[in-house]
Amino acid sequence: MTIYIISIIAIFFIAVLLVYLLLKLKKDNDLLKKKYSKIMDVDAERENIIKEIGKSKNEKEILLNNYKTAHFIYDKLQKEINLLEDTVEMMEFGVYKPNFNFDTSDEYKNELLKLREYEKTLIRTNDAIKCSIQWTVGNSKAEGTRMTKQNEKLMMRAFNGECDAAIANIKWNNASKMEERVKKAFETINKSGEVTKTYITTSYLEAKLKELRLAFEYEDKKYKEKEEQRQIREEMREEEKAKREIEQAKEDAEKEEDRYKKALEKAKEDILKASGEKLEQLNGKIVELENQLKEAQANKERAISRAQLTKSGHVYIISNIGTLGSDIYKIGMTRRLDPQDRVKELGDAAVPFPFDVHAFVFSENAPEMEKMLHNAFDHKRINLVNPRKEFFYVTLDEIEKFAKEKNIDIKFTKMAEAREFRESKALREKGNKIIQPEKVNELPLDLNSVFEKN
Repeated sequence: MTIYIISIIAIFFIAVLLVYLLLKLKKDNDLLKKKYSKIMDVDAERENIIKEIGKSKNEKEILLNNYKTAHFIYDKLQKEINLLEDTVEMMEFGVYKPNFNFDTSDEYKNELLKLREYEKTLIRTNDAIKCSIQWTVGNSKAEGTRMTKQNEKLMMRAFNGECDAAIANIKWNNASKMEERVKKAFETINKSGEVTKTYITTSYLEAKLKELRLAFEYEDKKYKEKEEQRQIREEMREEEKAKREIEQAKEDAEKEEDRYKKALEKAKEDILKASGEKLEQLNGKIVELENQLKEAQANKERAISRAQLTKSGHVYIISNIGTLGSDIYKIGMTRRLDPQDRVKELGDAAVPFPFDVHAFVFSENAPEMEKMLHNAFDHKRINLVNPRKEFFYVTLDEIEKFAKEKNIDIKFTKMAEAREFRESKALREKGNKIIQPEKVNELPLDLNSVFEKN
């Protein structure tokens, strides 16, 4: 019994001790919390911030994925819109590269006719559009076949319509775009036929793309042939002017020769009757007339020689800094007796300022000399498409260096007078006009149109 009471008392004291320790621990804990409350608040805040950052990262990833998806859809839709618009950025689709190399437009035309016959053959042999399943309508295969044929006809009309529209609207700067348009039509129309298992074949698509390219190159070739004929007619007119000038010079020289002959004969008749001072005067006149007759005969011979030398003429090097800017020169050739006449024609109406001449070189084979100079600076042409445009980004020093290497005797006038341009610039500065003179050379000019007639 005594042991039991002792045990109860021991347990009681232990319990009291534990309560005391717990109270003391709580008090100490409260003191520590109070003492380090700010630090604990920071830790809690840190935990909250970490949680928020994690949440923000997840939201950011979701937003980024949504943005990428939306941007992809936007780009796709924008591309489809561009295919339907009439304008297109050149940098996106680039300049058309020819796929064929026929010499004449007739060859293009014949190839186009052959291709269209091939397309008709694909349609007749059911190789243009196919249906991979035999349909039945109301348990009738015939009705199913009729439905399939109607569906095929609708799909073919839709595709051919898109192709015809692309062919009708194709130009040098949208050819690639039109190809994409045909491919897109092919893809869209075939997608609409997925339910009925009907699709236009890739063979027919390739034929249509070939027709698109061929049709464009055919029209382009006709245009180039027309331009070439126009240039030939211009050269023939220039040649005719040169011939008329040579004939006129020959005729004038013959008239001069005849006049001096008659005057000389008259003077010789008069000298037989003269004496003294009169005789001396007539002798002096006879010498003068003989010299004039020789000069007239020389002019006649030169005219006859020019007429016989069909390739003789002058190569000219001219500039127009008021219109084209500096270091741009036209290197051309003329058979006119006075090459300055040709230069005046070039600067009459097509450009705001006349051309300045830097060199005239006579040659018995002017076309060959002109060709030599053109080939030397071919990589510096302004117009890389039309070689008949004879304008080059080059300096006179480069031309002079090449001429010396080829033993071509050219005397250059280095300084361009550009009188009208410089006077206009001075007047504009004096009058304080809105258009600043230093910007004149920066004005964009369409060199093709400016020199269309030259």
